Amino acid sequence: MKKMLILSLAALPVLTSAGITAAADMTAAAPVPAVVESDRVGGVRIGYLDCQIGGGVGYVLGSAKTAECTFASVVDGEALDTYTGSIKKFGVDLGFTTKGRVIWAVFAPTAGYHKGSLGGLYGGATAEATLGAGVGANVLFGGTSGAIHLQPVSVSGQLGLNIAATGTSMTLQPSI
Repeated sequence: MKKMLILSLAALPVLTSAGITAAADMTAAAPVPAVVESDRVGGVRIGYLDCQIGGGVGYVLGSAKTAECTFASVVDGEALDTYTGSIKKFGVDLGFTTKGRVIWAVFAPTAGYHKGSLGGLYGGATAEATLGAGVGANVLFGGTSGAIHLQPVSVSGQLGLNIAATGTSMTLQPSI
């Protein structure tokens, strides 16, 4: 008898939770939430920022290049959001590049996003080596009051003849 009572008490939480789950399934159909990926540090991946970087010349101690960027949300049906801006480097930057492209994953504290959220100033560092075609690594933090973050490390590609190890800033403004 004791064993039967102990087994009944042990099964009670399982049976109770099954009943609660069944009751929850009987609610009115709600829209299915968007699938989002969580970052290790608690942010939610809300999309990708794809930037076309203009060509330019490194002036030994730095350079400035234009950026035309498009934000694509991970939520289906969201319109593309465009940005213009500039990337400025201060440090060793020798040579020239004709064009480049950088793609960042974009993280936010929640899954929400509104038009223009990526506008702001980002700062960090860049290391690049280009001989014909080349690659670089960018580490940039910042954004609108620190609420939106670009993937901390991105890889870029460009064409030209260049070597750079710089402090880097990128300013983005929403396109009209």
